[in-house]
Amino acid sequence: MPIIKEDDWDKWVKNNQDPYGKAICDVARRVMEILDVEQEFDTYRIICRADEEISAGGITGFMAGAVASMVSHCHSRGEEFRKKWNADNKIGEKEYDGDGVINPALITLSV
Repeated sequence: MPIIKEDDWDKWVKNNQDPYGKAICDVARRVMEILDVEQEFDTYRIICRADEEISAGGITGFMAGAVASMVSHCHSRGEEFRKKWNADNKIGEKEYDGDGVINPALITLSV
C-alpha cells in the first residue's frame, strides 16, 4: 500500500497497541489496501467494509473519524479520501473547506 508518510504511520501504530487504538489502525490499514485496488469508493462503506473484513468488532463514529484522519494523512490517495469524507459528513448544508477531517461523532444542537 502506498504510504507517503511512513514515519507518521509507524508512530500511530506504535502508540495504539491497546484494543481500541489497534482497531483504528487495523481498519485504517485495510481501508488503504482497498484504496489500492478500487478506483471508486464511498467513504462510509469502505470503512464499514474494512471493519467487517478484519472483524474489528464494529467501530464508533469517533473511531471512523480517526480512520479517515489516518488514511487522509498517510495514503497516496489521502487527499482524495479526505475531500470525499468531508463531503459525506458535512454539517448541515455548509461544505467544509478546511484542510482537516470532519469528526462524524459531533452533535449539532439547534435552539
